Amino acid sequence: MTNPVLSRRELNRATLQRQQLLRREAGPVAELIERLVGLQAQAPLAPYVALWSRLEGFDPADLSALMTSRRAVRATLLRATIHLVTAEDCLMMWPLTHTVADRGFRGAFGKQLAGADIGAVVAYGTELLSREPYSRNRLREVLGERWPHWDANAMAYAVSYLTGTVQVTPRGVWGKTGPAALQTIESWLGRPPVADPSIDALVLRYLAAFGPASVADAQTWSGLTRLREVVERLELRRYADEDGRELFDVPDGPLPDADTPAPVRFLPEFDNLLLSHADRRRVNPTGRAVPLPPGNGAAMGTVLIDGDYRADWRHHRGKSLQVVPHLPLTTRERDEVEAEAVNLLGLIGSADTPVEIGQSPK
Repeated sequence: MTNPVLSRRELNRATLQRQQLLRREAGPVAELIERLVGLQAQAPLAPYVALWSRLEGFDPADLSALMTSRRAVRATLLRATIHLVTAEDCLMMWPLTHTVADRGFRGAFGKQLAGADIGAVVAYGTELLSREPYSRNRLREVLGERWPHWDANAMAYAVSYLTGTVQVTPRGVWGKTGPAALQTIESWLGRPPVADPSIDALVLRYLAAFGPASVADAQTWSGLTRLREVVERLELRRYADEDGRELFDVPDGPLPDADTPAPVRFLPEFDNLLLSHADRRRVNPTGRAVPLPPGNGAAMGTVLIDGDYRADWRHHRGKSLQVVPHLPLTTRERDEVEAEAVNLLGLIGSADTPVEIGQSPK
C-alpha cells in the first residue's frame, strides 16, 4: 500500500502545532519542557525566549524557580549539546545519549590523549565533580597538575563529555550571572540516572513533538544511530514526503490543514525547531544556515514568518531591536513582525525601545 504523501506545507503546520507555535497556550513550564523533549540551551538564556514564544503569559521567574530548585537543569544530552530538561528527563536521557557524547569526545579530542589512561582521568574528574562544581578551567588546572605529560585541555573535555554533568545555577537563571560550572548529575539531583530507560519511549516522544519524521530526522535530532530498528517495532502511522522519503508518526499526531494561519514568532539562538530534522526544508525551505552567535542568549535569534525561517533579529540593548529579513516582506508581514517585536521587548527590553526592520536583499 502506498503511503499518503504530505506536502512541505502540511509538514510545516504539523510541526508548528506540535511545537506550540501556531497558538500560545497556558500551562506549566515544566510540562511544556517535557512535551518538547527539552530545549536547546547552549546559550544559557535562550530557553526563556523559546518558552515565551510558546506559552501564554510566560513569566521568566517560573523557569528560574525550576532551575534553582533543581527541578530543571542544563545538561549535555541530545547531539552532545547542552539542553534544558526537567530533572526526570535528565535522569532518563543521559543513559540513552552518553554514547553520543563519547563519540563526540573521541572525534574532537581523542588524538590529543593517545596513550593516556582516559578511564583514570574520568574517574578522578567524576570524583571531583561529585563533591562540588568545577569550571572547565579549574578542571584543566587540577588535571594538568596530576598528569602533567597529558593534554590538560583534552582531559578537562574528557571529564565534561564522558561524565554525566549539569551546568549548575546561577548560570541560566534570569537576571543573574554565573560561570559555566559543572557537577555530576547524581550529586546535583540527589539521585542516580535511570538504570534501563526506554529508547522506544524517547523516539515516540520525538515524533509527538517533531513528527511526522524520518529515521534520519530522529537520528539527527538525537545524535543516536540504529533507530530504524526502533521505529520498525513500534506501531506508527506511515507517510511519505514529496520526495518519497518515508515518514513515521505517532497514531494520534495532529495534522492541521496546510492553510492554517501561522503567526509571526521570534525564536532564540539555535531553537530545536530549526535543528531537529535531517531534511529541514519544512521550516527552512531555502536551506539557510542557522546562526549560533556567542553570548548568554536572549539577545538575538531567528524569525518565523508564515511558518518559515525568513528573518533574523538582534537586540541592541538600550538602542533598538533590529530585524533583518531574508526576502521581501509584504506590508502586512512587516506590521506583524513589528507587533511581535514589540511584544518580545516586554520580555527582553523596554516598551520604548524602537523596532527597526531592515530591507531584504533584492
